[in-house]
Amino acid sequence: MRTNDLIHRAFRKALLPCLLAALLSLAPTSDGAWGAGSKPAAKGESALATYYAKHFAGRRTASGAVYRHEKLTAAHAHLPFGTRVRVVNPANGREVTVTINDRCRPRKTPSIDLSRAAAEELGLLRRGTGKVRIFPVEDQS
Repeated sequence: MRTNDLIHRAFRKALLPCLLAALLSLAPTSDGAWGAGSKPAAKGESALATYYAKHFAGRRTASGAVYRHEKLTAAHAHLPFGTRVRVVNPANGREVTVTINDRCRPRKTPSIDLSRAAAEELGLLRRGTGKVRIFPVEDQS
């Protein structure tokens, strides 16, 4: 067998699972939304919140914006950049509205990585992590 044929076969073998995963991500989710890029349900999505370490300050985020720890921003695995979400800490009732401008790695349990300012407003600085609920913010335009 020629080298090109082997490469072509290996490529097709690797491509099929990727295409299947892409098609499955377009299937409707349990709440009726379509695909992984959908917004959290109006009733809220439970998630584990963490916050960025100090050494990320000044670095570029996945959206191209520079990370500033004093801004109310967050990273999420699949919400579109620019999406505004209200994050509520049910343990103390505090809430903050953040803008998604970065990506975090997909995890088995939903998660959100908050800027230091957002974590401070939610009272998460001391523990470092906490359970939160994420709600979509409807545009006022």
